Amino acid sequence: MTSPLASVASAARDPLWRRPFRVIRENRRAYLILNAAAYGLALVGFVLGVAFPDLNAARAASLEQDGTGELVRWLVSVPPLFALTILGVNVFRLGLLTIVLPSLVVPFAGLALFGYWAVETGITIAPASPQGWVALIPHALTFVIELQAYVLLLLGAYLLGRNWLWPRSVGAANRRQGYVQGLRRLGLLALPALALLVVGALWEAYSLRYLVHPLTQLLL
Repeated sequence: MTSPLASVASAARDPLWRRPFRVIRENRRAYLILNAAAYGLALVGFVLGVAFPDLNAARAASLEQDGTGELVRWLVSVPPLFALTILGVNVFRLGLLTIVLPSLVVPFAGLALFGYWAVETGITIAPASPQGWVALIPHALTFVIELQAYVLLLLGAYLLGRNWLWPRSVGAANRRQGYVQGLRRLGLLALPALALLVVGALWEAYSLRYLVHPLTQLLL
C-alpha cells in the first residue's frame, strides 16, 4: 500500500497537466459525493422554482433591482465582452469569494456557502415562461460545465480542510504541513476549474446571443 508521502512524491514527478487528475483519482469517493451534492442541490432549487413560481419571481425581481438584468440585456449583444464579464463573475465572486477564500480561514466553509448558492441558482434558472424553457436548452450545458468547475474547487476546499484538521491522515507531521499540502492540491485543482470556467463563459455568451435570442424571438 502506497503511503501518502510516497503518493505526493510520485505526483510531483507527473507533468503539471496530469497532476489535477491524479488528485481526483486519489479522492474519487469525495469527488463523486461532491458531484452528487452540487448537482442535487441545484436540482432541488430548480424543482422549488418550478413548483413555487413566486420564489422564481422574487429572484428575478431582485436581479432587476440590482441592475443585473439590465446589464445582461446590454452585454448579450457583445459576446466577447459578455464572456469576459461572465468569467470575471464566476472566477472572483463564486470561485474565490464563495468557495476558496472562506475555506482558507474556516475549514469547509466554502462548501456550506456553495450549497446555499446552488439552491438559490436552481431557483433562479427555473423557467417561468415558454421562452424560459427554450433558453434552458443551451443554458443547461452552461450550468453543467460551470458547476463541474465549482465541484473541482469544492474538492480542493474539502482536501484543504481535511488535511488541516487531520494532518496525520495524509502523512503530514502537523497542521501547518497539512494546510500547505491541502493548499497545493487546491491550487492544482484550480487549473482545470479555470479552464472549464473559460469554456463555460464562452459557451454561455455565444449561445445566448446566437441560439437563445433568435429562438425566443420566434416565440414572441
